[in-house]
Amino acid sequence: MKISDAGLELIKSFEGLYLKAYLCPAKVWTIGYGHTLGVMPGDVITKDQAEALLRKDLEQFEAVVNRSVSVPITQLQFDSLVSLCYNIGAKAFVTSTLLKKLNAGDYAGAATEFERWNKAGGVILPGLVRRRKKERELFEREL
Repeated sequence: MKISDAGLELIKSFEGLYLKAYLCPAKVWTIGYGHTLGVMPGDVITKDQAEALLRKDLEQFEAVVNRSVSVPITQLQFDSLVSLCYNIGAKAFVTSTLLKKLNAGDYAGAATEFERWNKAGGVILPGLVRRRKKERELFEREL
């Protein structure tokens, strides 16, 4: 599966667009729509470059979700999982209780796990609380 336009817009809405590098709450240099690889202080990009970086970055997270999920999922569930994976990282996603519950066929139990991923640097962030709520709603829409 590939992320849909709706999933892409969800990610963009929570990541926000930053054309100049900034230090995110997790103390990682970030630019565009959450791109971190090779970002240095002072880096500047265009909106088109930000879009291209996001689409390229998402390819690896789509692949992680496609490889890791062993039960049938809908497009909206896929979108919500890619959004989560993009935000928390592939390693955290593949070792998560959410994925374990999902692969055991416990879709409802997996949905409850979204809200656990609401911290950066050990601190609960309101933006992550809102993001997880939206991802969970998307995931549950077709349950």
